[in-house]
Amino acid sequence: KRFKEPKEERRPWRIWFYDTSKQGIGALFIHFANVFLSDLTEEDPCSLYLINFILDATLGMLLIWLGVKVVSWVVHRKKYTYLVFGEYG
Repeated sequence: KRFKEPKEERRPWRIWFYDTSKQGIGALFIHFANVFLSDLTEEDPCSLYLINFILDATLGMLLIWLGVKVVSWVVHRKKYTYLVFGEYG
């Protein structure tokens, strides 16, 4: 995907690495949490993964969206120019 972006719009490598590594660390955390929970509850790890995925894709995204909206509102109101989402400069 990185090489499909126009050169003038590409993020620096360090920022790209930070963005992708946090997703990998999150996926790794969920994987080990599912394995740990399946040992505790005697449930199938695949069904726990499905439950976690559905919760993350619905409630998790709603909470993140609300958090971004609240923080963006505070940043705009207080005029904090360094905390604007998507501005890496």
